[in-house]
Amino acid sequence: MLEENVILVNEKDEQIGLMPKLEAHEKAVLHRAFSVFVLNSKNEIMLQQRAHQKYHSPLLWTNTCCSHQREGETNVQAGSRRLFEEMGFKTELKELFHFIYKAPFDNGLTEHELDHVMIGYYNEEPVINPEEVEDWKWMKIEDVKIDMELHPAFYTVWFKIIFDEFYHFLEEHKSPLASNNL
Repeated sequence: MLEENVILVNEKDEQIGLMPKLEAHEKAVLHRAFSVFVLNSKNEIMLQQRAHQKYHSPLLWTNTCCSHQREGETNVQAGSRRLFEEMGFKTELKELFHFIYKAPFDNGLTEHELDHVMIGYYNEEPVINPEEVEDWKWMKIEDVKIDMELHPAFYTVWFKIIFDEFYHFLEEHKSPLASNNL
């Protein structure tokens, strides 16, 4: 199987090249990524536990799905593709914001990403891909925040950054499904 490339970008999110994913993480090169948050009608976030065989952050809890855009894909197209590949469902996604972070891991790899954060709404159970996802659960936004303070080692770096820096964005985009009493 051919290793996927990531899109190398500058701080303005302009593409400056392509690089194999592992090499980009070894060299800590800035590249484009995305994080999807799915909320239900109870304003709970669908969290996933990363699969045990992931090369970084295995078994840690994180947002609904995350990955890297492919060349020629919009952020929303990439988010929709990966949401279906990891969690087995489709829903409309909306891009909220983006930010840059850099985080080294114990295994010598470093995430250095310009991360596009998207939100969607869904009320059903996912059909998880066990190659990507170990487990999943719904959790209230406030409960995630509290648990993250009590057990920070249970969560991925990027998820903690999004919560610490951008918690208000999630609060401002509560599910429109909530008013339908689904």
